[in-house]
Amino acid sequence: MNGGRPTSREAIETRVLPGLLHDYPCWETCGYWAAQEKTTGTFLGWFEFRPLDEHSTAVVELGYRLNQAVWGHGYATEGSRALIHKGFTDLEVERVMANEMTVNTRSRRVMEKSGLCFVRNFTGDWPEAIEGSEHGEVEYELTRTEWEQR
Repeated sequence: MNGGRPTSREAIETRVLPGLLHDYPCWETCGYWAAQEKTTGTFLGWFEFRPLDEHSTAVVELGYRLNQAVWGHGYATEGSRALIHKGFTDLEVERVMANEMTVNTRSRRVMEKSGLCFVRNFTGDWPEAIEGSEHGEVEYELTRTEWEQR
């Protein structure tokens, strides 16, 4: 999320990779998963399902970054639903939340198809503005109780 500019090797080594590989004590695992196509093993992108407090599974953030070539194939919804199911059945999650730029309507639709509901609009604090960020962001959520009632 850097305005489309390449990320420096130093930033990847010192900030990006350590963040992706960070183990959360409450799960003893990372909060990021690679997505691969089942039959070919082709890398599709990655999913984020990480606790907001590294010592508590109560609230987790859902996110995804998939290669543009596979947008519209249902992978984001499939992966999101699988992680939500795992969170509520295996990981003692109480609330799943996700944020997105208001203008990313396709991503918002994935959240809705995954069971999350709109909570609010807000303005994020972007270190560098990227196209669309001037329209603000949205927050979506799904609680364990809501999920169990479906």
